[in-house]
Amino acid sequence: MSSQDFESARGTRGGSRRKGAGDVVSKASDAAQDVAAQARQTAADAAATMKTQVMGLLDRQVETGADMVGHFAQSAKRAADDLDQNAPQLAGLVRMAADRIDHYADGLRDQSVDELVRAASDFTRRQPALVFGVAALAGFLLYRTVKSAPAMSAPSIQPGRRPHNGASEPHDA
Repeated sequence: MSSQDFESARGTRGGSRRKGAGDVVSKASDAAQDVAAQARQTAADAAATMKTQVMGLLDRQVETGADMVGHFAQSAKRAADDLDQNAPQLAGLVRMAADRIDHYADGLRDQSVDELVRAASDFTRRQPALVFGVAALAGFLLYRTVKSAPAMSAPSIQPGRRPHNGASEPHDA
C-alpha cells in the first residue's frame, strides 16, 4: 500500500469518525431539547393545576366570608328587633344597614375571586382619592392601635431572678 493510499484510507476513516461524533452530538442535543421541552410542559401543567387549586380555595374563602357577613347582618336584624320598643328610629337605621349588608353578602356569594379583583380595580380607577383616603385612614387607625397597646415586657431569662412586679424586694444588709 502506498503512502497516498494510506493517507486516503486514514482520511476516510477520520471523516467517518468525525461524522459519527457529529451524529452523537446531534442526537444528544436533540434529546436535551426534548427533555427541556418536557420539563417546560410539566412545569406549565403544574402551575396551571396549582393556580386552579388556589383559585378554588380563594373562591371557598369568599363564600365563607360572605356567610360570615350574612350572619352579621342577621345578628344586626335581631338587634333591631330588640331595639324596636325602646328606640324605633335607631332600630330602623340598624335594620336598613343590616339589609344592605345582607344584600352585599348575597352579591359577594355570586362572585369569583377574579371578579372581585376586577371590581376592586375598576373602583380604584374610578375613585382613586376615596381609596387613598380609606387606606390612609386604615393606616392611621392601625398605627394608633399599635402605639396605644400596652408594652409587653419579656420575662427574665436569667436563672434565679424573678420578674419585677412593682413590689419592693427585701435587701440583704
